[in-house]
Amino acid sequence: MAEKPNHDWTGNSQSSYAMIGASNHALEYREQDDFYSTDPDAIEVLFKHVSFSDKIWECACGNGALSKRMEKLGKQVKSTDLVDRGYGVGGVNFLSQTEPFDGDIITNPPYKYVTEFVLKAIELTQDKVAMFLKLTTLEGRERYEKIFKPYPPKDVYVFINRMMCFKSDAETAKSSAVCFAWFIWQKGYNGLPTIHWISTKEIETNQTKLF
Repeated sequence: MAEKPNHDWTGNSQSSYAMIGASNHALEYREQDDFYSTDPDAIEVLFKHVSFSDKIWECACGNGALSKRMEKLGKQVKSTDLVDRGYGVGGVNFLSQTEPFDGDIITNPPYKYVTEFVLKAIELTQDKVAMFLKLTTLEGRERYEKIFKPYPPKDVYVFINRMMCFKSDAETAKSSAVCFAWFIWQKGYNGLPTIHWISTKEIETNQTKLF
């Protein structure tokens, strides 16, 4: 019998994660290189609440979903990715970069490298870091000790509506049971984070604040 490919573990028929439809534990293989394209509406609603530099580095740009929307919103976007997906500059390992960036860093990082991406972004940015992450990123002793204790986020913007992350270049996705949020780090901030609630419906209604 042929050997199965060595993919990330994704649960089994008894997994409670599969029952709730959590994307990281669904009954299917994880997308190659952990690439899930982000709904660009996520960036538009974020920009309604947070001011960013005119210069943005999208360091895990994928197919450009977030970069394209940020450019439409008037930002100068440096788009790079480890894998060349036909957008931006491929072959760039963000985790090995050492030169400071004169602007802000905004991305949806590969989930299994969240800690590494956050720490590297805080190191390189001049002002702000925004990461589109699962709300469960707040859990875990290791992340607490490495990220949240020494570098607490200034703000966490939690989506009250479910946000979609699309496999590779797909344009549709099943409804998600996963709650996402924007985590915002301000260089040098050392206080307690403030929790906010946001929704993509703000884009349609021009509402600027929910809570």
